[in-house]
Amino acid sequence: MFQKWSVWKRWAALAVLVGAVLLLAIDGTVLYLAVPSLTADLNATSSQVLWVGDIYSLVLAGLLVTMGNLADRIGRKKLLILGSFAFGFASIIAATASSAEILILARLLLGIAGATIMPSTLSLIRNIFTDPAERTRAIAIWSAASASGVALGPLIGGALLENFWWGSVFLINLPVMVLVIVFGTLLLPESRNPNPGKFDIVSSLLSMLTIIPFVYTIKQITGGKVGWMTLIAVIAMVIGAVLFIRRQRRSTDPMIDVSLFRVPAFNGAVMVGFVAIFAMSGALFFFSQYLQLARGLSPLQAGLAELPIALASMVAVAAVGFLLGKLGRGRAIALSLFVGAVGMVLLSELEDSEQLIWVLLALIPLGLGVGIAQTLAVDAVVSAAPKEKAGAASSISETAFELGVALGIAILGSLMTVFYRLHLELPSDIPDDIAAQAEDSLATAVHVLTPASEALAQAQHAFVSAMQTTTLIGGGIMVLAAVMAFYLIPSDVRAVKVKK
Repeated sequence: MFQKWSVWKRWAALAVLVGAVLLLAIDGTVLYLAVPSLTADLNATSSQVLWVGDIYSLVLAGLLVTMGNLADRIGRKKLLILGSFAFGFASIIAATASSAEILILARLLLGIAGATIMPSTLSLIRNIFTDPAERTRAIAIWSAASASGVALGPLIGGALLENFWWGSVFLINLPVMVLVIVFGTLLLPESRNPNPGKFDIVSSLLSMLTIIPFVYTIKQITGGKVGWMTLIAVIAMVIGAVLFIRRQRRSTDPMIDVSLFRVPAFNGAVMVGFVAIFAMSGALFFFSQYLQLARGLSPLQAGLAELPIALASMVAVAAVGFLLGKLGRGRAIALSLFVGAVGMVLLSELEDSEQLIWVLLALIPLGLGVGIAQTLAVDAVVSAAPKEKAGAASSISETAFELGVALGIAILGSLMTVFYRLHLELPSDIPDDIAAQAEDSLATAVHVLTPASEALAQAQHAFVSAMQTTTLIGGGIMVLAAVMAFYLIPSDVRAVKVKK
């Protein structure tokens, strides 16, 4: 009887954790479909729109290492519950934002709250599921929720935007957070590092000093805004990185156990996870705008159109065990990433197709490939770390993921804007002030140019051409990730383990 209860409780606890990570993933993309309406309502510039999309992942990335270590010390369950309260509060601020600046601030607060939740979910899974095979299945479900949430965000956003204002995409967080808090309190076990040592506030600050200026620098360079602030950010980043690594090597209780990076499976999985999500998130950031502004779909129709990638990610759960048993981890990740790259190439080639169905079919190999790769990469990272270091190891994996999202949007998103402007050829009779606004982004062009005009058609054509180029670049980067996985991640499952 006790054994049956124990099994039931493990999977019930997983359901709560999956609910939390599903919401975080949805929140990362639910805003995509709202970009056209909030751009008009808040009079947001293209730079502000990028910050609205980017700041959430940027702050998550900057704080995950700190929060993962904090979870190991004060308790993973406690931090998850506190973070859920904060996430709900920040959602209210975002929903009622009256300017682009306030919305960016609200997204920043959501990132801080999300940083307390994400590493706690993965580290709790590491401690709840002690059997390796069972843990791989649990992580596969967790990864499917994360990947599905990325794709379900536009669907949920579309359904809400069909009937409500853009702020409604944030209010959906509140009932889910209530459920996580209530059932998390009842079902989740508390766990922490029994011998955590003192919390190293200096290392925490140094980690943020390294990560945040790094992403800021990339955004400034890709935006063509290199100046004194960029130079200062580079100097701060280098100093922060050197001091952080030196402190971790000398500390008796490091925030990041640098010895983990000597484990091939761990090191390779972190790098591969970063590169893969960089390629996909950057290429798909403008996909919802493409469906609405270039294809003319309603928000709900656009959300439904992105459903294939969510369904493919769910199917990935069933394929993980088979591929792992047949190919081993490294080869399985390499194959799945190559499948994802094929999807990216197909997407690039078909985005100007008259038949939308071909575009949507290209999403299937992309979702399937990235879903399998992310599951196996996360499993490699989590399984490589001892239980007492689960929070810290999880935070490394999640930091790589969120940095990949942030940099993917910053770099490929900025390239997308550059290509759009290069391809845009407006008629000579368009007034200079209108032309300048149209060159800012397609979302702005739709509002300032005459509907069904030649000028708007030119803007839409320039946008699609820019998307094709950016998506193709993303596919090339994913091929690079596949090569890295093949050579860096062992295909012997036993190589995932480290001696405890």
